Amino acid sequence: MSFDPVMAETRFGCGLSPKVPRPQAVDAMIARLKEPDAAALEFPVARFDTFRDTFETYTALNRERRRLDDAGGESAGVREEAKQLMQSMRRRNLEWAWQAMMRCTWTRDGFRERLAFFWFDHFAAYGKGRLYKLLGSTYVEEAIRPNLARKFEDLLIAAATHPFMLLFLDQHRSVGPNSAFAQKKGGTTGLNENLAREVLELHTLGVGGPYSQDDVRQLAELFTGLSWNYRKGFRYLESRSEPGAETVLGKRYGGADGSLEDIHAVLRDLARHPVTARHLSTKLARHFVADTPPEPLVAAMTSVYLDTNGDLAAVYGAMLSHDDAWRSDLGNVKRPVDFVASGFRALAIAPELGDSWRPRDFRRYLLAPLTLMGQPWERPPGPQGWPEEDSQWLSPQGLAARLQWALSAPAVLSDPLPDPRAFVTDALGGEVPSSVTFAARAAENRVEGIALVLMSPAFQRH
Repeated sequence: MSFDPVMAETRFGCGLSPKVPRPQAVDAMIARLKEPDAAALEFPVARFDTFRDTFETYTALNRERRRLDDAGGESAGVREEAKQLMQSMRRRNLEWAWQAMMRCTWTRDGFRERLAFFWFDHFAAYGKGRLYKLLGSTYVEEAIRPNLARKFEDLLIAAATHPFMLLFLDQHRSVGPNSAFAQKKGGTTGLNENLAREVLELHTLGVGGPYSQDDVRQLAELFTGLSWNYRKGFRYLESRSEPGAETVLGKRYGGADGSLEDIHAVLRDLARHPVTARHLSTKLARHFVADTPPEPLVAAMTSVYLDTNGDLAAVYGAMLSHDDAWRSDLGNVKRPVDFVASGFRALAIAPELGDSWRPRDFRRYLLAPLTLMGQPWERPPGPQGWPEEDSQWLSPQGLAARLQWALSAPAVLSDPLPDPRAFVTDALGGEVPSSVTFAARAAENRVEGIALVLMSPAFQRH
């Protein structure tokens, strides 16, 4: 099957729009990935590192509150200041979720938005603590989006060593058993293998890859020294690094003293490994094409990955240029985030609507529905990310939540609602199943007509 503009938007993008033109060729889709991130510029989200002062202020307020409480002093003023800071951050978190939906709604580069969601899922992490848990969007903005069309090794280094990931997997607490810091503490600190295990098992080689527990241990020792704090930002602390060389997959890294360069070297080697090439190609094809992707498609992507040392834009091009990627008998059920985003796009929701919303509006029509559908916003179930299998997204509760959103949200998001007879083509393209066309025309009112289109199997699938 040849390139199809409708499928380019529905399978590989954020869905069809009545306002935004569709891509006309694979080359154009790949070229856009290499251009400036227009959607991020139009709908900005802050970067993680810009919140170091906020962390410091919040920490200082809590420290002062505890001091006053212990001394029997009056801490109400400090509590209120900390409360106001948290309320401000929660509001920003809600606004970032809205910005993400606006990017999906108005971008001419829907493939980029889908890739950003895919790679955030691949490098799944969430914040621990009241303040950190609000900053998932800033991690994506800083580590994922700038690197999703570069070489995989660049993306791997940016995500695996990002402060958000270090904090999520407690890597900032990992100390080499024989490091100067451990000797000073008298053995009260320890090595943490979380990051090393996830890098091998999830981020590169995959479950069942050619590594052993000793490789995990050696990589964990090599990772010691990676750290972050709100005062100085990301740092490599040689005093916490395990001295001596480590061997990972049969190759030695480092020497008497550890270094950040050694960590980058092992990550680059893991990124270029043939098993990583196969693992990532399969995962991309599974996410965009089918739960069981055609072997020729995966093989073609893997070959390009190896030929280019993991040039992601070239791998995407191999996927989009393969006939199997455009087969109409394949496709996946939309995850909740994709379902809601494509609903926003089909309705052409105005960006200005978010300006008038209160926090409860964001929660009622965006965040709470996603949770009920089974995919809480930026809160993956663990480092493994969200499941890919269609069956995971077709539970009775999840489908009921989709129906409730389809019946209640569009009338709030789009006033007036479009005519369902026109909307069915806007949302599904020219070749609309006759049953859906009939339902849209026969609906008693616009609310029900729009919901029938959104809940149709044709709209529910990529």
